Amino acid sequence: MNATEPLASPADLAATMTRLGRQARAAAAALARVSPVEKTRALQAMAAAIREHGSAILAANARDMEGARTRQLSGALLDRLLLDPRRVEAMALGIEEVAALPDPIGDVLADWTRPNGLRIQRVRVPLGVIGIIYESRPNVTADAGALCLKSGNAVILRGGSESFHSSHAIHAALVEGLGAGGLPETAIQMVPTASRDAVGYLLGQMQAFVDVIVPRGGKNLIARVQADARVPVIGHLEGLCHVYVHRSADVAMARDVTLNAKMRRTGICGSAETLLIDRACLATHWRPIADALVAAGCELRGDAELCRLDARLKPATEDDWRTEYLDAILSCRVVADVDEAIRHITTYGSAHTESIIASDPQAVERFLRDLDSAILLHNASTQFADGGEFGMGAEIGIATGRIHARGPVGAEQLTSYKYVVHGTGQVRP
Repeated sequence: MNATEPLASPADLAATMTRLGRQARAAAAALARVSPVEKTRALQAMAAAIREHGSAILAANARDMEGARTRQLSGALLDRLLLDPRRVEAMALGIEEVAALPDPIGDVLADWTRPNGLRIQRVRVPLGVIGIIYESRPNVTADAGALCLKSGNAVILRGGSESFHSSHAIHAALVEGLGAGGLPETAIQMVPTASRDAVGYLLGQMQAFVDVIVPRGGKNLIARVQADARVPVIGHLEGLCHVYVHRSADVAMARDVTLNAKMRRTGICGSAETLLIDRACLATHWRPIADALVAAGCELRGDAELCRLDARLKPATEDDWRTEYLDAILSCRVVADVDEAIRHITTYGSAHTESIIASDPQAVERFLRDLDSAILLHNASTQFADGGEFGMGAEIGIATGRIHARGPVGAEQLTSYKYVVHGTGQVRP
């Protein structure tokens, strides 16, 4: 079967997906018995295979890039898709960083003894089999495979059609590393077709094999997964991130942090999409911030007050406050104080990542206390919303829900726990 073509029939799709599911379930059982040393050895072999096959990975990515340009994908999406030698090396380094992390499986999270002498322990265990559906960024293949292995989970990957060849080339290197490390090569599997029907089957027909789904992509993908999944979902909404410049902010810091938050990489979920600025510091703070953004090629869209102040801005619409641009566009709004900034973020945000630039401790405390986004920063760029920057080695995504995992989803977040009870012959009266 040519893996780049849709499967011939629904029966073929069902047979293929069922085979993946059975192999994943068997691999998950095997991984539950694997030692931390064995996992580390396999992860190191996976990183070595990424480096060894870097040329093949870049050639596959060139095919994907050619197709993406033909489809006239946006500059931001092209940036998410692009691999170069530096990014290939970053994938290998990310796997090595995951390998160096403490193994989470078997950790005793709590340990107590009851009056009757029973000793109770809460022990960390894998989730089992994880299905991961993602778009655009082929490096997710390496991150997801490494994190699932580290956490003792088998994984079924389904990458986006635009990154099909890149993701499969990366996956081939991961499988080679698993074999070299003596672990089941089916611990990390990839759906072998770009057919959208495979996504529907993974969401709706695989509950016998898959324990949890992790989507990583745009609003439409997340909405579909949350609507159609028959198993629990660890998902995130779009990264509608905010930077709030308080009147007490240092001007140079506000300029530099805002510029980095928006323009370092516009196509990632931690890129700022809205700037909020206190009216009390417009005269001193606005121009340096706006000048830096415009000089970097950012289009600014503002409320009526800012448009009157600065002719370079385009008028913002109501939709702008709700838009994840993933591009060099920033919506800007004047607020009276921290309370109005919080109200705006609560109304329009996606509970992903927000930053306050301020030196007033009371304003900072209020912002960090009253907002309930997954990541809140003080005097730092929203682009730090990344598992690697949190010391997790890598992350599959930024979870914005409130159940199970929140914020960067690394190896530790891909686990559950069980209770182990030790007795000395106790019986219940």
